[in-house]
Amino acid sequence: MGIEAWYMDSSDEDQRKPHRLQPNQAVSLEELKQLGVCYWKLNADIYENDPALKQIREDQGYSYMDIITIKKDTLPNYEEKLKMFFEEHLHLDDEIRYILDGQAYFDVRDKKDQWIRIAMSKGDLITLPAGIYHRFTLDETNYTKAMRLFVGEPVWKAYNRPADEYEIRQKYVASSACFFWVLRDDSSSYMVVRLKRTLSWRYSVGSCCTRPSSWPRDSFRRPR
Repeated sequence: MGIEAWYMDSSDEDQRKPHRLQPNQAVSLEELKQLGVCYWKLNADIYENDPALKQIREDQGYSYMDIITIKKDTLPNYEEKLKMFFEEHLHLDDEIRYILDGQAYFDVRDKKDQWIRIAMSKGDLITLPAGIYHRFTLDETNYTKAMRLFVGEPVWKAYNRPADEYEIRQKYVASSACFFWVLRDDSSSYMVVRLKRTLSWRYSVGSCCTRPSSWPRDSFRRPR
């Protein structure tokens, strides 16, 4: 089952509530792809020895990994951290999170500056592109355990909005990247690949393809 997302209402009620519009206005994975959001569904029960996760890390260059448990009795300065996570901000690098247990929400801004809420649950791995305005919160279960992945040494610095002066934000806003699905060799899951427009390949947004067996895996690596 794929990830679920929807446009948010403007209520100031508890941030952990779903905040769906009435009627609900769902956001498809296709629409998330157009914002640069990448997604994989994995088996979190075998994350320590999962060949699919290992391959993703190799393909994407996710050399750093740690695990955080966000729960009142395990996370120091719990309330302060939740407040900080929910401040609208951006990063200079992609944000990669893999939910190993529990549930949570990532909120991202669309191109019209509207909030989209992405419901994360066990087995969901998501990448938010550098420069996108976003925020994070637990849902009403008040618990999640997540793997944090990074290319190279981690940089946790967040730049709260407004941060439009940063080059990465300007590049994100101006980007016209394209996205497409690649079916994994074992047919167990799909991955999204984001291509720079300077590459010679021409795929329309949302097109589907599988990697021909004669093409090297690196043909589909994410540009760094």
